[in-house]
Amino acid sequence: MIADPDRRLYAEFGVERSARALLDPRAWGPIVRAILSGVREVARGREHLPSISPHGGRLGLPADLLIGFDGRVLAAKYGEHVYDQWSVDELLELAARTVRAPGSSSA
Repeated sequence: MIADPDRRLYAEFGVERSARALLDPRAWGPIVRAILSGVREVARGREHLPSISPHGGRLGLPADLLIGFDGRVLAAKYGEHVYDQWSVDELLELAARTVRAPGSSSA
């Protein structure tokens, strides 16, 4: 995982910004749950209020890229909304199918 707050890698791989990242109904449930959880944690003093203008903005669409040992993109998922990314299980399955460590043999 690589954080890209300046969006340089996102630009290189063609990842978009769009209001639909937040407006797609498939994202509303996770957004509401995150807000409620955040409010609860702020009220308990465990978290601070989020920045009004976060570095990198709020309208970015997600993108997941599985990159091999040689730097090639082995698989990519360009999200349609803010909550559209690979699950951990999907990522592990992709990695098991496509990534081989240098010098390893296939079974």
